[in-house]
Amino acid sequence: MQLLDTPPVWLILCLALAWAQARCFDLGLGFGGPWADFAGGLLIGAGILLILLSALELRRSRTTIMPHMEADRLVTSGIYRRSRNPIYLGDLAILAGFILRWDAVLSLVLIPVFLWWIERRFVIPEEDRLRRKFRADFARYCQKTRRWL
Repeated sequence: MQLLDTPPVWLILCLALAWAQARCFDLGLGFGGPWADFAGGLLIGAGILLILLSALELRRSRTTIMPHMEADRLVTSGIYRRSRNPIYLGDLAILAGFILRWDAVLSLVLIPVFLWWIERRFVIPEEDRLRRKFRADFARYCQKTRRWL
């Protein structure tokens, strides 16, 4: 069941909703032309890059990428120097990018909803586990590195 309760599953669900909204309920709304395709493509590419850099850093540190599992190490290097949650930022960028590319204007509401859900369901519990396990190191990391940007 934990495999189904992962951020990529929630991202795919939001993407499916955005796609369906764009195809079935567009109401004649759109972002307007090639700039949205370009910006969407940039966001999708940036999101994929963030996820890949994050996964590489976690693998290099020999700790888990799975959100419900206990981390073996506190990773504060690489992309994790800039954000405590670069994978989730990547997910958000991918969602925003596809919403732009698909002209799914009404689906813009999914971005803050997805952020709220991911933060409540994954980020806060992960940070609580890290706080209990790494105590002072995690506290210092939180002082130096913001949760998102």
